[in-house]
Amino acid sequence: MASTIRCEVVSAEKEIYSGAVQMVIAPGVWGELGIAPNHAPLLTQLMPGPVRLMLKGDREDVFYVSGGMMEVQPRIVTILADTALRADDMDEAAAEKAKAEAIQALTNQRSDIDYAAATLHLAEAVAQLRTLQKIRKSKMLN
Repeated sequence: MASTIRCEVVSAEKEIYSGAVQMVIAPGVWGELGIAPNHAPLLTQLMPGPVRLMLKGDREDVFYVSGGMMEVQPRIVTILADTALRADDMDEAAAEKAKAEAIQALTNQRSDIDYAAATLHLAEAVAQLRTLQKIRKSKMLN
């Protein structure tokens, strides 16, 4: 039997996931991180994107996080995110619309545009769409 590590994914609103996993794969600021049981302690910032939880029986559960922090201890991984969504809670049409609106705002040359906010909205929309693509891909493989 493969060893497991406890994982908790928490958003500002509620706990999204709590349970045993074989591995956590998360979008760190320096690249994708793979966390297995007995990993060395770590505290890192997360980028917007998919968090993949590798479960028993070659199953995978994928979540979208808008960024946040991940704390790793030898027996537990805690992900704290402003926003964390299960696949069923994601709206692809809304993400496509948000992406288009952010691109429009960034290409608009008006002086009253908040470029930092538009860039953040674009990054979050693209990360949500990337997460949905990963979910579709994993379902096709299973």
